Amino acid sequence: MFDPVIAPSGTLLGLLQRGRGDGTLHALTAPRAEALAALNHCVLSDPRHDWQVENRSLYYARLYLDLGGGLDAVEAHLFDTEDVLDTDESRTGLALAVLGHLASYGRRDALDLLRRYAATGSNWAWALDELALRDDDAGLRALAAPVLARFPAGAEGDAELAAVVRDAFEPRPWRLWAEDPREPIAARVRAAHETGCFDRWQRQLRPSGPRPGWSVAAVLEWAQQGVERGAALHVPAARCLTAVAAPEDRPEILRAARHGSEGARCTALRYLADAGDPAALELVEAAVADGTSPVVEAALDAFERMRALAAVDRARGWARRPDALGAAAGRVLACHGSAQDSDLVLAALREAVRGEGPDAPTLWTLVDGAGRLGIVCAAPVLRHVYRETASSRLRGRAARALAATDPSFATGFAVECLWDCEETTRELAARHAETGDARVVERLRRLAADPAEEDEVQTAVRSRIGPPDTPVG
Repeated sequence: MFDPVIAPSGTLLGLLQRGRGDGTLHALTAPRAEALAALNHCVLSDPRHDWQVENRSLYYARLYLDLGGGLDAVEAHLFDTEDVLDTDESRTGLALAVLGHLASYGRRDALDLLRRYAATGSNWAWALDELALRDDDAGLRALAAPVLARFPAGAEGDAELAAVVRDAFEPRPWRLWAEDPREPIAARVRAAHETGCFDRWQRQLRPSGPRPGWSVAAVLEWAQQGVERGAALHVPAARCLTAVAAPEDRPEILRAARHGSEGARCTALRYLADAGDPAALELVEAAVADGTSPVVEAALDAFERMRALAAVDRARGWARRPDALGAAAGRVLACHGSAQDSDLVLAALREAVRGEGPDAPTLWTLVDGAGRLGIVCAAPVLRHVYRETASSRLRGRAARALAATDPSFATGFAVECLWDCEETTRELAARHAETGDARVVERLRRLAADPAEEDEVQTAVRSRIGPPDTPVG
């Protein structure tokens, strides 16, 4: 999947792609055709950089409801011939998730589309998971035959079916089909379930990797074998060292951290940093100076995991370095520094936005640090990140930092955050938004009554409002 093209933040499409609360508010005042076109664009061309951690489906489903939008464009997308050619779940996953939420709101057309797609579409397993949460037993039983028909009779088809049953995200349909009154269906599903359980048991009997009694050298060699296979194993290998290394093994580990192979060096650096070894900081600095890219990355990650006062003190000295170690030092201070480090964290935050833009990965930690330290002077930069980032998760972190640094947050961004796509951001807004705004009162009451809303959000809402006749506080 290619990185999505995100429209400017000041446009309706850009707001909706980002999942901002202002996107919904603008869409409800825009010409309906324009708003629906932008909404369909988002649903059919997933705008998220990481669909596994960012939420959009409930946000878009609610907007379909508010706009009274039809599903013709979604239907055409799902059943296009491209569905056969491009079977990547990212092509249809967001649309299916939106249909799932619409079905839970009582949209029968959404439920029918999910049923049709589960029977005939390439990403049928996702559609089936959505139906497992929302459809009745009769609807799910009707899908047993077309789903099982995807797995031809014979050893290969039965093995594929067993793997699908074993790894099913939502097991309800398979349990229902195992008790189906049609014996051929029930027998095949039960057999697949038994095979999957046996496969899992066999894998547990054949573990790979380090064994009790391994030496330090064997663990380091295992880590290097992972590098040669293209698998980074230094993190689990470092945990293994914790179990097998004795005090007399320290010289060998120190040599590996300075001169070892790539896998051994990464493993030793991680182990020494986690153990708080007094030589770890010098070895990290040396690795950054002369290590390969994986070694540098492992060294920086190991340094950022360190919690000791010595690591924080060293970070204060490294924070002004114009390299990756300086950036890592800024993140260490953001996480573990004190008020005296505010200027260094603010400088790192500004430099990251200036040099890498509002979606830089380092901003996640620096934004949190600005909020933790209550750096009031960071508010303008945080507002910029909030507006411009394409990541709804980073925007939520910026909102949390603004709540701690910006006195205008309660009457500004907190209001729009009540419509945000991320539940954690809506929860934050429910606790902070100024209720003198009539929109806030109405929105809080709607969130309180919405059965699709997350429990944490509704708990926050209830902390601000009581029963219908109770004044909002």
